[in-house]
Amino acid sequence: MRTFIYPFTFGDREQSNLLGGKGANLAEMVKIGLPVPPGFTITTEACIEFLTYGEIPSELPMQLEVALANLEKELGKVFGNPSKPLLVSVRSGAKFSMPGMMETVLNVGMTPEVAQAMGEQSGNPKFAWDCYRRFVDMYGRIVCDVPSEEFHKITARVLTQFKASSIGDLEVDGLIAVTKGYIKEIEAMTGEDFPTDPREHLAKSVEAVFNSWNSERAQLYRQRERIPSDLGTAVNVQSMVFGNLDDQSGTGVAFTRDPATGESGSYGDYLARAQGEDVVAGIRNTMSLADLANEIPHIATELEDIMSKLEKHYRDLCDIEFTVEKGKLWILQTRVGKRTAEAAFRIAVQLVEEGKITIDEALMRVNGDQLVQLMFPQFNLCGQVNEIARGIPASPGAAVGEVVFDSKKAYESSKSGRKVILVRRETSPDDLVGMVAAQGILTSRGGKTSHAAVVARGMGKTAVCGAESITVDEAGGFFTVSGKSVYAGEVISIDGSNGAIYLGEISVVASPVTTYLEGLLDSKSDEAPAVVKAVDRLLTHADSIRRLNIRANADTPEDALKARILGGEGVGLCRTEHMFLGPRRSYIERLVLAENEDVQRAVIGEMEILQRADFLEIMSAMSGLPVTVRLLDPPLHEFLPPLAELMAKMARSEALNQKVLSHDSAVFAAVKRMHEANPMLGFRGVRLGILIPELYKMQVRALVNALLDARKLGHDPKPEVMIPLVATQRELLYLRETLEQEIRRMFEGTGQNEKIPIGTMIETPRAAITAERLIAHADFFSFGTNDLTQLTWAFSRDDVESSFLPKYLDLELLPFNPFESLDQAGVGILIKTATDQARSIRKNFKIGICGEHGGDPSSIHFFDKIGLDYVSCSPLRIPIARLESGKAVAIKSDVKLAYDSSAE
Repeated sequence: MRTFIYPFTFGDREQSNLLGGKGANLAEMVKIGLPVPPGFTITTEACIEFLTYGEIPSELPMQLEVALANLEKELGKVFGNPSKPLLVSVRSGAKFSMPGMMETVLNVGMTPEVAQAMGEQSGNPKFAWDCYRRFVDMYGRIVCDVPSEEFHKITARVLTQFKASSIGDLEVDGLIAVTKGYIKEIEAMTGEDFPTDPREHLAKSVEAVFNSWNSERAQLYRQRERIPSDLGTAVNVQSMVFGNLDDQSGTGVAFTRDPATGESGSYGDYLARAQGEDVVAGIRNTMSLADLANEIPHIATELEDIMSKLEKHYRDLCDIEFTVEKGKLWILQTRVGKRTAEAAFRIAVQLVEEGKITIDEALMRVNGDQLVQLMFPQFNLCGQVNEIARGIPASPGAAVGEVVFDSKKAYESSKSGRKVILVRRETSPDDLVGMVAAQGILTSRGGKTSHAAVVARGMGKTAVCGAESITVDEAGGFFTVSGKSVYAGEVISIDGSNGAIYLGEISVVASPVTTYLEGLLDSKSDEAPAVVKAVDRLLTHADSIRRLNIRANADTPEDALKARILGGEGVGLCRTEHMFLGPRRSYIERLVLAENEDVQRAVIGEMEILQRADFLEIMSAMSGLPVTVRLLDPPLHEFLPPLAELMAKMARSEALNQKVLSHDSAVFAAVKRMHEANPMLGFRGVRLGILIPELYKMQVRALVNALLDARKLGHDPKPEVMIPLVATQRELLYLRETLEQEIRRMFEGTGQNEKIPIGTMIETPRAAITAERLIAHADFFSFGTNDLTQLTWAFSRDDVESSFLPKYLDLELLPFNPFESLDQAGVGILIKTATDQARSIRKNFKIGICGEHGGDPSSIHFFDKIGLDYVSCSPLRIPIARLESGKAVAIKSDVKLAYDSSAE
């Protein structure tokens, strides 16, 4: 018989596939002797079967009864029995942490009879009826799909009736009135009587948690975090402990280090007389752990000891949920904590310095996306600014945008291109769509452990929470601070590093990390902040171990210089067509309109002068490093006005009986003549060089002359020529012979008869699968992954990204955008095939990649794995590529070490 339920005494943290992250960590904490309320885990396998077939596995009900009976025996309590009631929580727990994205039902087992008996037994009837109210609230929302707004209305009416300001002020009669109102609403919406059997409550709560795996917000979160959709969630059924029992009770969330800044020392929030989700919900502002030490000193001391033990055990920042019941501490959950980019780098280096992890492990705990976040600008406060309030700095960054109070409006505004700040009293998991769309989040309630703070940190969003001086009127569409109202649509700026909120738009300056990367800040100096020192430590280590070289896609001298400063080791792609954009477009137009060969040669001569100067500056900036020059690639008509625009212009002139200039007629005729139904697959790349050979000859002449000029100036130029869009070996051979002949001619009489490497871009599927033929006529390969992806998928990038691709991603028909992260199962196979073919003939043959994937972390790891020599990316992505290339080596070393250890 299949087993779907395991007690917390079974398993450990390595079994998150089966037990989910929460269940695995609960088992680990029991294993090391921490005070964990007993319970059991329903496996992810049960969830997957339920979601696949639409019904609970046949073995599960009986196993649930057995697990309950064992729990009853262990605790001396009986589920549903008023005299010795056993209450449990039903919580989600996927393999990967998804904070707040799935559901929880607390106090399962409560009935009116149990509430009455608990009140008498505890001598605190208010506590007991509050527990029942909370259960009905959660059950109604999560199991019965009653909108929370309906319960809010009921609560507001009862508060008015009993002249109370909050639920905490209600006595037993008020709590009973609220609960009865909830039940009446549930019955009205479901058309059924509210169930009274606790076992039915438990079974339906488990099903609701299973179903929450596919909730809209959970799917959106998984899509953003690239979490597979087929993992399912485990369900943790845990005996309840009560933080809302008395003054010596409460609930809290703690971190072993500050998850926002990375500062060492514990950090957390505590709420007295509270239960479950109250802290992360941000409904009430919390007290700090320091305050807890003053209120219940022995609990604070025990908590610190446990936090220290957990961090030592997990060797990482730990996020801990705990409850205090009548002065006894219980640990409900732990996990490796979400953190900001700054905290990630600082904590990783701190743990190395404390001897808890190796420098390789530290490198594996940071990533390129976090480094990007650290490169974001910060506010420039030198001018006049209007600071209107301060809150808790929950997630760093500088965010500017229009105020919105509704998540759906935030999403709609973002889609239309407007930048927004989502302002709420507190956020809930249902706000995820707005949080993703917003530049930043501002709440008037909650702290660093609230939902808004935790999710914002995980997404790298700027957040300021707990701004108590702000009164938010979400229905009215404004917030008030110091007597001034700020309305939806007004612009504010929020600083997640210090909690400041400004009216209006604040200008920005480069971040310290960007200043360091650009060579303007010495990481060893006293002025360098801790995060800069941490980035330097890990980036330096990455450089020392990485195998891949990092080049830049650079088309201008400025790009080349910036790339070199940022650590680029050459230019992997110089797109020569970009040198003829802007004011220089006229040269291509004159070339196309040339009346005869003499005029065409004259124009080409002028183009050669321009290219020679550009090549000289780029090779000078990259002196001693390779510069790969891609010959002209796009169709020539792309440099001319669009056909539709010209047709409209001609029609307008005809309608108005206006004379058409001869130049306009000539341009129109040329564009019509050159128009293609699918120019991406038309007269471009290598085909240009074959049919208009003077174009490519001009480019290599300019390159050789620039090389000679650079040497005269004392530089060490290392140019390479790359032919685009090759599909056959005959194309490549034909052009290679033509270009080599021109290169030899240019070197004649200089005494510098040098061979310039000539290679090809592999960007057609045919080139990839016939690489063994192309290699005979190439000195190197460079994969153009942008076009290779388009041609492999039969996607036109510009078209699909504005039409069906977003929907494909929403429906999870694609796990990610293949133009942003390499499709390793498709395009990746073509790249590996070509690489294997080439290396089987010439072992040390140089192979790189120069598409946009060269700066994508996941893609970089793939390129390292299959043995490419270099990646080339935009200059600003070079630090990311450096970091991830080193991380790829560290991961391989870690895997090898684990394998070697297991072999012993």
